[in-house]
Amino acid sequence: MAESDFPLLKVLGSERQRIEDELLSAVQTSDEHLTELAQHLIVAGGKRLRPVLTMVAGALGDGTISQDVVRGGVSCELVHLGSLYHDDVMDESPTRRGVETVNAKWGNLQAILAGDFLLARASEIAASLGTEVAGLLAKTIAWLCEGQIEELRTTYDPTRTNESYFASIRGKTASLYGTSARVGGIVAGLDRPVIDALTEFGDSFGMLFQIIDDVLDIVSTDEKLGKQAGHDMQVGVYTLPVLCTLANGGSAADRLHELLGETLDEDQRVEALTIVRGSGGVEAACSIAKTFVESAVTVAEQFPDGRATEALRVAPAALLETVLSPTR
Repeated sequence: MAESDFPLLKVLGSERQRIEDELLSAVQTSDEHLTELAQHLIVAGGKRLRPVLTMVAGALGDGTISQDVVRGGVSCELVHLGSLYHDDVMDESPTRRGVETVNAKWGNLQAILAGDFLLARASEIAASLGTEVAGLLAKTIAWLCEGQIEELRTTYDPTRTNESYFASIRGKTASLYGTSARVGGIVAGLDRPVIDALTEFGDSFGMLFQIIDDVLDIVSTDEKLGKQAGHDMQVGVYTLPVLCTLANGGSAADRLHELLGETLDEDQRVEALTIVRGSGGVEAACSIAKTFVESAVTVAEQFPDGRATEALRVAPAALLETVLSPTR
């Protein structure tokens, strides 16, 4: 499936350009260098699934998408981008989306400040949309921090549990998807039961998205990822495919356990990847991902009929099929 055929992107069509225009406008400053820093990952591209979800949610009413709905989605995307700047500093990542990271190009101090600036802009936009949106975005930033702390707490721990993993991704990823959908409903003035259902949908979609992302870190090529495959495992972040491989037991799991617990060198990274790819961990993670597809589809039954709702109903399964079919 081509990217443009993904249901949430397809239903918006050319309306997606409104996100790009608003993003670039939101980070324009009187300081040319700060603007360059803030725009660095924006111009590198991205699917913008968080603001796309906000816009599709906002269209559940009469089908129109107000500029305030777009701005609400952009506030969520700016939180995401700000967190990426900070993540890249913590991970010492050299590339992101196929380009140099801000920290690699300009140094950690400027990357941290640019990330802070993006979070500040997100908060400013949210505040202009009302106290409920502002409070929700602030709470979501706190959830992101909680999820990241849980991940850091278990770094290099091969005894990490699935519960720890789920708690981490629920905070650092799913919460922002839930908020993105909820903001669309709030700003569009939808009924409260629909807003709550949108939030639940976004949470499940976000859990699904992160599991898929973590599977891709194992099965995809360096070229497609824009970074080395297995990078998370190399730096001690043990995600669901790794945990499932360990749980499967046997000699392969024993050898993987021996490798983990410290930073992997290049040969160890390749060996660990080979084990996880061939020992059932990827398949087990995909099976768990399917449960979140089912959860999202079930809650979407509460949405009013229409083109936007149909896109939401089919998007989770399409996401899973699109990115995981090469592993089958």
